[in-house]
Amino acid sequence: MIGPYVNGAALFVGSMAGALIGPKLNSNIRQRMPMVFGCASMGLGVAMIVKVKFLAPVTLALVVGALIGEIFQLETLIQKGASKARKWIELITRPTDGLSQEEFLDKFVAILVLFCISGTGIYGSMTEGMTGDYTLLIVKSILDIFTAAIFASSMGYTVGILVIPQFTVQGLLYLGASLIMPLTTPDMLADFSACGGLIMLATGFRICSIKPFPVANMIPALIIVMPLSWLWSVYVG
Repeated sequence: MIGPYVNGAALFVGSMAGALIGPKLNSNIRQRMPMVFGCASMGLGVAMIVKVKFLAPVTLALVVGALIGEIFQLETLIQKGASKARKWIELITRPTDGLSQEEFLDKFVAILVLFCISGTGIYGSMTEGMTGDYTLLIVKSILDIFTAAIFASSMGYTVGILVIPQFTVQGLLYLGASLIMPLTTPDMLADFSACGGLIMLATGFRICSIKPFPVANMIPALIIVMPLSWLWSVYVG
């Protein structure tokens, strides 16, 4: 299991470095680079979306998944956890830019999805678990180390906490891949990638402050998209 360790290390190193040099970092870099990372997220999302095989089940999964997320208020739960994490971290240090609680929580939820629950991370972990190919997670690590540094320059050491959920998610997916992957087909994986790409696209819009999509509430779509894709291929496609 190489990819999850490398990705976790990249996130941790980037967040610590960003928090340390935050006060010395040019304000233009801190304000403008997140837009670049948001653009990168949208670009990766589009690249994943074009792999779609069956658009109907992907759309259905996104709608139903978002509805489930809204019912269980996943984003609110994550925000509450982020608020508690911030209070704990602020005993040691404070965000360098003095972000408001609302701004902090909005950014935290967006980067939580970007770092921990993105289609790239999930698919990359599953791929390594089955084939041993960790290339996709290495690519994600390169992006994460710089992204974490920029966000930590304004949000402080709190960003480093995301190493825990990121490694947990990727580690569990890696270990469970041997059970999940034999049940999948290339079409199911293609639709899974497309669904993850749509969520990454929404994450990019949120990071760029274009539109505050409820990305955390869209996460359940990743769980139901492959079963829906299989049902569609068998009974409709």
